[in-house]
Amino acid sequence: MAESFDSGTKDVVRKLPLLTINAGPRDKDKWPDRLKQELQALIKYVQINKETDSDWFTIQPKNGGMEWVGKCWYVHNLIKYEFDFDFEIPATYPATAPEIQLPELEGKTAKMFRGGKICLTIHFKPLWAKNAPHFGIAHAMCLGLAPWMAAEIPYMVEAGVITAKV
Repeated sequence: MAESFDSGTKDVVRKLPLLTINAGPRDKDKWPDRLKQELQALIKYVQINKETDSDWFTIQPKNGGMEWVGKCWYVHNLIKYEFDFDFEIPATYPATAPEIQLPELEGKTAKMFRGGKICLTIHFKPLWAKNAPHFGIAHAMCLGLAPWMAAEIPYMVEAGVITAKV
């Protein structure tokens, strides 16, 4: 599965800290510590992106880290396409990866499920399962949403399914 990611993505992932606390939202005692590690990994990922001039998302937790919201963008042919995204932390997290959704793109590509959830089944979910509980939200963004956008946004633009917001 990892062979489907380009060398730049692999280099970034190697720089992201692996999480050590195996706790999900049902573990009230350990969840705050896991959440702290999640935030540290996200901060590191954002720093890496800014250093390489490849900043492409903002994200913030809600409801004690049970829900996450943000904006992501992709530049295609020098035009910026921006979208809201969100996801909830599954009850079985970190054994189960979060399902990232971009609601405004629902129904605009075959690589998406009901509610605007992006398709991550072939490449990302097996990788997550192999690396749980060490992968976290930063890894889901880097190995899930980023490659999905790189594959799908140009396709949707060229098909005339999406246009830039002016």
